[in-house]
Amino acid sequence: MDRTKKLHIAMFPWLAYGHTMPLLEVSKFLAQRGHRISYICTPKNISRLPKLPPHLSSNLSFVEFSLPHVHGLPPGVESTSEVPINKVPYLKRAYDKLRDPLSHFLKNSNVNWIIHDFAPYWLPGIAAPLGINLVFFSIFNASSSAFGGPPSALLGDHRKRLEDYTVIPEWIDYPCNNVAFKLYEIVNYQQFMDDDMFDIHRIGRLIQGCQFVTVRTCFEFEWDVIKLLIKLYQKPVVPVGLLPPLLSLPSNEDNKWEAIKSWLDSKGEKSVLYIAFDSEVNLSEESMHQLAFGIGKSNLTFIWVVRNSPVGEGQMNDIIPPGFEKRVSNRGLVLRDWAPQLRILAHSSVGGFLTHCGWSSIIEALMYSRALILFSGGNSDQGLNARLLHGKKVGLEIERNEVDGSFTSDLVAATIRRVMVEPEGEVLRANAQAMREIFGNEELSNNYLNEFTRFIEEFSPSACHC
Repeated sequence: MDRTKKLHIAMFPWLAYGHTMPLLEVSKFLAQRGHRISYICTPKNISRLPKLPPHLSSNLSFVEFSLPHVHGLPPGVESTSEVPINKVPYLKRAYDKLRDPLSHFLKNSNVNWIIHDFAPYWLPGIAAPLGINLVFFSIFNASSSAFGGPPSALLGDHRKRLEDYTVIPEWIDYPCNNVAFKLYEIVNYQQFMDDDMFDIHRIGRLIQGCQFVTVRTCFEFEWDVIKLLIKLYQKPVVPVGLLPPLLSLPSNEDNKWEAIKSWLDSKGEKSVLYIAFDSEVNLSEESMHQLAFGIGKSNLTFIWVVRNSPVGEGQMNDIIPPGFEKRVSNRGLVLRDWAPQLRILAHSSVGGFLTHCGWSSIIEALMYSRALILFSGGNSDQGLNARLLHGKKVGLEIERNEVDGSFTSDLVAATIRRVMVEPEGEVLRANAQAMREIFGNEELSNNYLNEFTRFIEEFSPSACHC
């Protein structure tokens, strides 16, 4: 394809902030290169995105589709952050009902490419007759994708029991430091599944139906794994880079940040532990209490972001132990619901991050060299990420019972202290520091986005080979 020809590219993300934001970053880059971008999502999800720079508004437009109602989904819900995990299958069924409005849009819009997420398994069926090319955008890293396997494994019955997900699959041909699920994680993740269409089946169909796959990673971090994916998928796999976010803050939250910054400014360099879990992480009261007691026993200064649970998930405001905030007020800051995570991680007083192991949060931490205390939230790729980062020695996973996920406050405290301050954690801290050259490298990120853009511009089916 002539690179001087400007393309019309549609973006179609899944309904979660961790999915909409990476696709928006790619949209902005493509728009800067002069391509016309139609970013398709529901009104509420679009309203949560940051405002576009004025110079991009002529090339990047938002297309709003109202989310159809399905029985079982609470009224007004449009994203995973608004529902407990057992309601997410209904959100997927509502998302699938976007097929008709999307088909109508595509028939009347001269779209050349659709860059899509894991969910719309039906998309190849409506794109192919229209001559529209598809890019399956995996917002996960290559290791998580490789664990899933080739389309034949994703669509077949290779894994008949839950225990089959707790072992390294036979197609992994590189040292992977036991990157597999724990049983409690896969049991928890099963709640997330729609019995009508499993996620792995969605992904398998989309890999089969797309022109190429892109993953949110880079060769500098996962060289062997990206090469394996090309063999597994038998089609091009083009890494889009890590997409490190830019440091910015909505103006209406400046006052909250100033108070947090003042508190951090009074602390020593790399002395503060930052703790935050995604709003979709569903921990029991007992687990939250054990975490709190462990954080307290570590005797370290910390900031803990405690989020409200989604609608219908029970009480969350009082899920930390009674009196905890008062007992730790001399060295701990508990924030409710929201905090400017990127700004906190960027502050020189922060030395470590106790994380649920979402890939976006890991990227944000390592772009500022923060060592990781790994506590898998048990959803999606989080357990695989915990094993991956533990194996790469940039963090340490909190030891848990592999069957029920239970753990002790003493283990929490010991893991925190080892990562943050004790001599045997020095290698973890040094490795996390070195990761900044990859995760915080804006030039490297732009190089990957340029290569991704070039691949789309020059794509020719006859030129594709693996």
